[in-house]
Amino acid sequence: MIAQNTFCTKVARWIALGVLVLAAGCAAQKPPEEPTPAWPPPPQQARIKFERTISSEDDVVHNTTFTQSVANFLAGTKPTPAQIVEPDGLAVSDDGSVLYVSDRAQGAVFVFDFGKKKFLKIGADKGGLEWPIGVALDGDQNIYVAEQGKKAITVFDPTGKQLRSITDPSLERPCGIAIDRERRRLYVADTSHATSKEHTVKIFSLDGKLVGKIGGLKGYAPGHFLFPTYVWVDSNGDVYVTDTMNCRVQRFSPEGKYIRSYGERGDAWGQFNRPKGVALDTFHNVYVVDSGWSNVQIFNPQGQILLFFGGRGPLPGMLKNPTALTIDKNNRIYVGDYLNHRVEVYQLVNTTAADSMPESGAAAADQPKK
Repeated sequence: MIAQNTFCTKVARWIALGVLVLAAGCAAQKPPEEPTPAWPPPPQQARIKFERTISSEDDVVHNTTFTQSVANFLAGTKPTPAQIVEPDGLAVSDDGSVLYVSDRAQGAVFVFDFGKKKFLKIGADKGGLEWPIGVALDGDQNIYVAEQGKKAITVFDPTGKQLRSITDPSLERPCGIAIDRERRRLYVADTSHATSKEHTVKIFSLDGKLVGKIGGLKGYAPGHFLFPTYVWVDSNGDVYVTDTMNCRVQRFSPEGKYIRSYGERGDAWGQFNRPKGVALDTFHNVYVVDSGWSNVQIFNPQGQILLFFGGRGPLPGMLKNPTALTIDKNNRIYVGDYLNHRVEVYQLVNTTAADSMPESGAAAADQPKK
C-alpha cells in the first residue's frame, strides 16, 4: 500500500517542524502552512483530501487549519468539557450542516450544528443514554439512536426531545442502524453474542414494528453473518452490512437477496482486519472503515478496490482503530477516529463516475503496484 507508506514518511518532517516551532518559543506565532494530507500522494492525482478534525464543542465555531491542528497536538492542548471520547456512530443532516456523533463513553449524542454555530448534547439531561452506538436520521431529521444497554432504538426530535422507543424481544445487541426513507424501514445490525444462534440485521417499520430480517444462523456462507456491526442503505434501497468477523461487507437487495461481497480477510490491498463502518459516495463507490488497519478502503460498485486513505497514527488525517463512517451528499467523508477521540473529515476530489473503473481511466494510475 504505497500511499500509506509515502504519507507516513512525511510524519517525521511534520513533527520536526512542530518541535522547532515550540523549542524556539514561537508557539504564539502562526506556523508556516504545511501541505494538507491527500491520497494518493503527489505526484499522483489526489482523490481524497483531509479537511479538518472535530473533537469538541469548540469546533462548531472554530475550523483550525491542518498546520494548527498539528501544533495543537504537539503542544498537548487540554480537552474541553464537551470532548468526544468514543465516537461509535455518525450521521449528517441532509444539508450537510449538522453532524451527529454518538459517544458510548459519555452516554450521549453530540450535535454539531455548524450552520447555526450551536452545540447540543442529547442524553445529558437524562442521566446519560445507555451505550449509544448507531445514529440515523429520517426525512424529518428526527434522530434514531441505538441504545445497546436498553436493547432498543430511541427516537428524538431535532431539539433532542424523546419521541418513542423501538424494540423487540429478539433484539440482543443493536449496533449500527440505517433508514430507508422511501420504504420507511429501519435496519438494525444486531451484533448479538458468541452464544447467540442467530446473527442478523433486523428490519423495523418506522412506527416500531418488526417486519423482517436479513441473515439467520451465524456462519460464513454468502448471506450469513458473524457479528454484523454497521449498515448502510443506498439510493436504490440496497443494503450494505459490515460482517465484521467474516472480514467483509455484504450487499443485499431491498428484498433481502444476497448480491455480492466486498473484501476478505487478509493484510493485502482490498483485504480487511475488523471492518466496521460502511457508506457510499454519490458514485456508488463503497467505503469501508478497517479498524485493524486503521484506514478506509474504497471499492467500486463491482467490488474492485480503488484506493485507501488514513493509516495508523495520532496526527490529523491519520487514524487509530476507527469505527463509524458517514458520507454527505457533497461527498464529504466523516470517520469516527476511536482511539484519537475525534472525528476526522475528508473530501472526495477530482473524481467522476468514470474513475470508478480501475482498469481504465485515471483511477488505474492511482493503484499501487503489487
